[in-house]
Amino acid sequence: MTDLPPALRLLTKAPANWRAEVLLAYDQRLLRRKRLETVTGEGFLVDLPAVTNLDDFWGFELADGSAIRVVAAAEEVLVITGDLPRLAWHIGNRHTPCQIGPDRLVIRADHVIEAMLRQLGARIPRSVEPFAPEGGAYGTGRTMGHDHGGHDHGDHDHGDHDHGGHDHGGHDAGPDFGWHHHGDGQLHRHDRPGSPLPFGHAKAR
Repeated sequence: MTDLPPALRLLTKAPANWRAEVLLAYDQRLLRRKRLETVTGEGFLVDLPAVTNLDDFWGFELADGSAIRVVAAAEEVLVITGDLPRLAWHIGNRHTPCQIGPDRLVIRADHVIEAMLRQLGARIPRSVEPFAPEGGAYGTGRTMGHDHGGHDHGDHDHGDHDHGGHDHGGHDAGPDFGWHHHGDGQLHRHDRPGSPLPFGHAKAR
């Protein structure tokens, strides 16, 4: 099938009519340049000037004036109930994207975070549903968590991804990527626990 014209610009509001929808998981909704495909199998190219969080937009206007709506795809998530303020604090302390509801918290499947929350008394049934977490500190952008192997960044186009304003609140990664702490000065890493400390550091756990 012949591709549609390329995306011309992002739309913040729904137009009167639109041509089709494109289903994208959470990771896929952060992109710069990628060929996307609608639910009806029509492809089109997106080429943005910078890595962009599509959660902040309704969809795309194509070069022919037609519009494509971006819809959050269903994906595997953990639905968390219990002492929500306490559980939310621990989730936020690990920079994990979280969808906040009046009676539940929702995060993507992550076995490390799940084990921690169960130890804190959380009830955590699994579900498959669209994931739309809170934005960054000012309501836009993305909260960047640590990947514990529970989800796949397969189609996530990092392109020109710049972490410039990304505040890790106490992380000390520097040139030794992977090493960090949670504000307590206890340097550690999740991918290789027990590794020798990087040069110049005296604390670890």
